[in-house]
Amino acid sequence: MKVGILGTGAVGEALGRGFHAIGADVTMGSRSAGNEKAVAWARSLGERAAEGSFADAARFGETIVFATKGSAVLDVVEAAGADAFAGKVVIDATNPLDFSRGYPDLSVKGEDSLGEQLQCAIPEAKVVKCFNTTNASLMFRPDLAGGPPDMFIAGNDAAAKAEVGRILDQFGWLVVDCGPILSARWLEAMTMAWVHAARVKGHWRIAWKLLE
Repeated sequence: MKVGILGTGAVGEALGRGFHAIGADVTMGSRSAGNEKAVAWARSLGERAAEGSFADAARFGETIVFATKGSAVLDVVEAAGADAFAGKVVIDATNPLDFSRGYPDLSVKGEDSLGEQLQCAIPEAKVVKCFNTTNASLMFRPDLAGGPPDMFIAGNDAAAKAEVGRILDQFGWLVVDCGPILSARWLEAMTMAWVHAARVKGHWRIAWKLLE
């Protein structure tokens, strides 16, 4: 498997390490090749890890992961070129976070979501909202007292969601399919509930679980 990670922050590093651990070849992309954090990340992993620009990573990957700030997502599409994502599974791990009023909120909400905007920006790709409802430290093989947590996903393509489900199984998660990419509205809203619960608890090692 070839994976392109777009973003050099904690989420990009965690997911990149996770994919590398399950045997994938991984390229981390940033605004320009030679980014200090991306170079250090690739060097720390050695073989099967590389770095480059957003365009380099997007064209390299058979599966692409958006792990940038939410405010940068559409700019990254423009930098990489929408055609670089055509036909590929694109995992959207971002949230449209807004801190301008002194507390975390969503900059996109109501009758829209960042996941939907991304799917519109790369219409030939198969976008799956995933990994946006938990902390970077838990993304790969989380070890929690309540057992394996659930990852809520949304996307229009059934085969793409099945592929993401197989990835999540290797990453140590159970899967809750929430339907089409329109449901990203609710998954991004779930992030706000998660953030505020974590602030009250005083730590970020919490995850969702759906019980039947």
